[in-house]
Amino acid sequence: MADADAPYHHGNLREALLARAETVLTASGADSLSLRALARDLGVSHAAPGRHFRDRQALLDALAVGGFTRLNERLRAAVGGPGPVTARLARMGRAYIGFAVAHAPLLSLMFTAKHADHSSAELRELGHQSLEIAAELIALAQQEGVVRAGDPARLAQVAFSVVHGLAALAVGSLLEDTPLDEATDLALDVLLTGLAAARPDIS
Repeated sequence: MADADAPYHHGNLREALLARAETVLTASGADSLSLRALARDLGVSHAAPGRHFRDRQALLDALAVGGFTRLNERLRAAVGGPGPVTARLARMGRAYIGFAVAHAPLLSLMFTAKHADHSSAELRELGHQSLEIAAELIALAQQEGVVRAGDPARLAQVAFSVVHGLAALAVGSLLEDTPLDEATDLALDVLLTGLAAARPDIS
């Protein structure tokens, strides 16, 4: 490791701090994060992180902002692809589950930071965008007559509760012997069936 007082020489210190912080978060949890320890890990002076983060909370908020940014990018990519709207809804669900399972400690931090009393406007806006992405697609599906009537935002909340709940079960190893892919397919089938517009009675 480099001398603690040596100038940082590996590139962008802010990005390096965030990358290292996410590694520590994943391995040991948010309580294990400290600016001093990150500085030691990166071989910089203990004061160096202060140029980018005023305190530990600022670091946690930056991690949450980065997490929501990445999640929203994945959701937009899923809904922006080709295919019928129902297929795009399913892709969005899979994208969320994939992110939530792969980045469980980060997702937990993201939601904790978003709902904290001191959360920034940027963080709250980014956190709300995930719901907006889903609501916009559901509204489009309603226009096409394939999703039931109702407030798109409310329907999006329910949809997120399904995929988030499944992800939480997977992270907690509570799916027993059911493979995650199989559980995901079944959950999305049940979800889309429940969202589907009622068929006209032709009897």
